[in-house]
Amino acid sequence: MKLENYIQGAWVTGDGDGQLLIDAVTGETIATATTKGLDFAGVLEYGRTVGNAALRKLTFHERGRMLKALAMYLMERKDQFYQISYRSGATRADSWIDIEGGIGNLFANASLRRKFPDLPYCTDGDPIGLSKSGSFMAHHLLVPKEGVAVHINAYNFPVWGMLEKCAVNWLAGVPAVVKPAQVTSYITEAVVKEIIASGILPEGALQLLCGGAGDILDHVNAQDVVTFTGSKKTGLMLKGHPNILEQSVPFNMEADSLNCIVLGEDVTPDKPEWDIFIKEVRKEITVKAGQKCTAVRRIFVPEHLMEDAYIALGKALGQTTIGNPLNEKVRMGALAGKEQRDGVKENIQKLLASSQIVYGSM
Repeated sequence: MKLENYIQGAWVTGDGDGQLLIDAVTGETIATATTKGLDFAGVLEYGRTVGNAALRKLTFHERGRMLKALAMYLMERKDQFYQISYRSGATRADSWIDIEGGIGNLFANASLRRKFPDLPYCTDGDPIGLSKSGSFMAHHLLVPKEGVAVHINAYNFPVWGMLEKCAVNWLAGVPAVVKPAQVTSYITEAVVKEIIASGILPEGALQLLCGGAGDILDHVNAQDVVTFTGSKKTGLMLKGHPNILEQSVPFNMEADSLNCIVLGEDVTPDKPEWDIFIKEVRKEITVKAGQKCTAVRRIFVPEHLMEDAYIALGKALGQTTIGNPLNEKVRMGALAGKEQRDGVKENIQKLLASSQIVYGSM
């Protein structure tokens, strides 16, 4: 089975076989994903001429009510998204963050409509007098950009990653072209199919590319916006694209979060803060198998507490049931794909050059 791309008002498949997408738990083939042969320039032009034209006619309040209606529609269908998400190795708790958290972004942005007038535009600041008599004045108006928002998303939150961005550009009156990471793009496709079927969004407000980004960045212009979530290396490469620079296209990048948890020197195993510390570290390691973009990457422990800490953490991790997330007793599933697994192994080898494994094995 091939994943479908939703472009220019139709569901279409790309040419060739594309990337093989597998069940993270069983290794079974789910689908293939490809955008080969698609007209990326046409995708952007369709968004600008059809989607943008429709959205910019709506008032902020109408766009906000549209987001709320879509959120309610998707929430009624959340269970089918959970069933698909299990195939990415995510437990129900993992998927709750992605699915219901993502839908929550629609609700939150829908509420923001109250901060804007019931008009297709809003004013910025007060009128400015430019003449002594007051006969000549200026007032800034904020109107939607005339382009599209191109979202290149990460693999770990295939629903949240799309909806948190789209909610913003839809409220602002700008359509979206979503390019999810391929390894979990089958989840994004399932959600987009429901969005399109709902008929809540104007045509052209959302297009989906389940495959590579192709030459889409060759065709963006100054009225468009590009967002990227993923690695710093890839993000900088995209940000430096000649057309992005030449056209001065706004480029927003979220990459390589480096978060930590620090244990105070006076926190000993007999104190409640110790239990909180161990609980939080275990959660950061196990939720989404450690694949949250905001997950802790560094754990700072005073040297005299090091042994106590890794013994306690090992005990806590040992109580975590790992396996197929379809089993309700499982608390930690698999990594999303082979590339993620290989990446973990490769980086553990790098760490072993200056450290040792204190729990588990290779």
